Amino acid sequence: MFQELIAQMAREVEKLQFELNVTLPAEIRKAVELGDLKENSEYKAALERQQFVQARLGQLTQRVTKLANIDITQIPATHVGLGSKVIVEDEATTQRETYELVFGDAGELQDGHVTMGSPIGRALQGKAVGDQAILKLPNRIRRLTIVELHTIHDRAADDLA
Repeated sequence: MFQELIAQMAREVEKLQFELNVTLPAEIRKAVELGDLKENSEYKAALERQQFVQARLGQLTQRVTKLANIDITQIPATHVGLGSKVIVEDEATTQRETYELVFGDAGELQDGHVTMGSPIGRALQGKAVGDQAILKLPNRIRRLTIVELHTIHDRAADDLA
């Protein structure tokens, strides 16, 4: 799971490095040739994009470092933790929902993914099958019973099989 995420980030880093080192300098050079940099929107746009790309590269590098330092053996095998896929049943509606606890920021989440630091992620962490997670929302309290749990260890074993 982590290797896949690191590989995905490495591909994005590669694209951004190319943009930063090849594409943007060419755009800036072309804009400078147009003259009068004070009122040159192409020049300003290229510089802004350059700043964004540099910031994103720094963010990705930081995330890759954090991912590389995660020790999977420290993640519980029988309780909800990073990489767990959890099926919960809402006590009030009896509807079932599936969540996957992931590392990272909210900008890259897929459907059903929740970060460890999100309210639902914090409510589920450390729970086991049969436990009840209490999610405090601004207008109500949700009680979610964990009915099924697949930890990162189960998923890693499935990948090896």
